[in-house]
Amino acid sequence: SFSLTEVTVFIKRLRRKTDLSNMAKTMRTVLNSNSKVTVLRSDLHAVIDQGFLDVPGNLFQKKFRDREELQNDIELKCLNDLMSLLAPSTDIRVLLNCVSSNLQAFVIQPSRSKEEFRKVASDFQLRWNFLLSAVSKAMTLNYADSFG
Repeated sequence: SFSLTEVTVFIKRLRRKTDLSNMAKTMRTVLNSNSKVTVLRSDLHAVIDQGFLDVPGNLFQKKFRDREELQNDIELKCLNDLMSLLAPSTDIRVLLNCVSSNLQAFVIQPSRSKEEFRKVASDFQLRWNFLLSAVSKAMTLNYADSFG
């Protein structure tokens, strides 16, 4: 018989797969529409360039001069890289590979132990969620056409 923990983990995995599948379908719809991608790119650049993003300083304008500074701004680099690839008919796999490469370079490889990896990965996830929430909030407050 299965323990309650195993069942809970299984259900969480199923939910994640369903969420990812739905997200991929939505992204494909957006990426296949020239006008939607153009509006999304424009809105993202607007909230960032005009300083509406609720994060300390204008971090997107930073040049990533050294590894330590870059390590502190991994999530910003990931978003910037994704935005640079965002174009009509971009294959969603290109975007996923971009995220995967950045995570490999800045989260997985630098970790010297399982404990360190857990900490670095957890910190990244927290900051990434915070950044995406800030982008979403800025787009909502500024009535961005692409929001929703």
